[in-house]
Amino acid sequence: MQPVTQNANFTPITSRDNPQLKELRRLTQDSTAYRKQGRVWLEGDHLARAALQRGLRPALGVYAESFWDRDGAAWAAHAQRNLVLPDSLFKDLSGLESPAPMAFVMELPAQSAVHATVSTVVLDRVQDAGNVGSILRSAAAFGFKQVLALKGTAALWSPKVLRAGMGAHFALDLIEGLSIEQVVELKVPLIVTSSHQGALIQHQPLPWPCAWAMGHEGQGVCEALMARAELAVRIGQPGGEESLNVAAAAAICLHASALSAVKS
Repeated sequence: MQPVTQNANFTPITSRDNPQLKELRRLTQDSTAYRKQGRVWLEGDHLARAALQRGLRPALGVYAESFWDRDGAAWAAHAQRNLVLPDSLFKDLSGLESPAPMAFVMELPAQSAVHATVSTVVLDRVQDAGNVGSILRSAAAFGFKQVLALKGTAALWSPKVLRAGMGAHFALDLIEGLSIEQVVELKVPLIVTSSHQGALIQHQPLPWPCAWAMGHEGQGVCEALMARAELAVRIGQPGGEESLNVAAAAAICLHASALSAVKS
């Protein structure tokens, strides 16, 4: 980042009842508020840097006073506008136990159409925000291009999923609120994991590109997707556990696909 002049423009806010602050509070505390407001909350310098590295320009920078006095000049030019709050008000906005002292507010990226032929992860009612964010990180790390979220999946751009994703959002096409009928329009092979059918993943040749379906934490992939899958594989668990966390299973599966892509 290039530092900017210490005279960077900013607007101080000192009242808890300020209308802008109320809107920000809704954005940070309601997991689906981004859909109504059309913008997302990126808290902390890691997420902020990840957005900047992808060439995105935030609409708003929000800073605790202590951070602004120390480092604000290095960040202010990247946002179209900047707000500076007393540390206590910023802490009130934050969803973290140890609040980061700065955040960006970014316009919600437009949702694109489903790309039928690219490597894809399908989220079938995965409800835990941490699991969803972790799966997005694995998808981006292992070369997948899009994530399709069926209805019932945790909100992809919620603050908790963004924090767990650690910047992966900006490397993926994210499409949410889909029906099974929209997902089965994919023209790449659909793969599912199963505890009782299919070859062990390390013994199974995997197609590339492909689509992996990751299911609900308790119920797994729904029957409709299972029926449409072209391939089912098992993840060996020699330790004897009954099942894996869905985010852990996704990491194993997506990594295996990435290795297959390199070998092919």
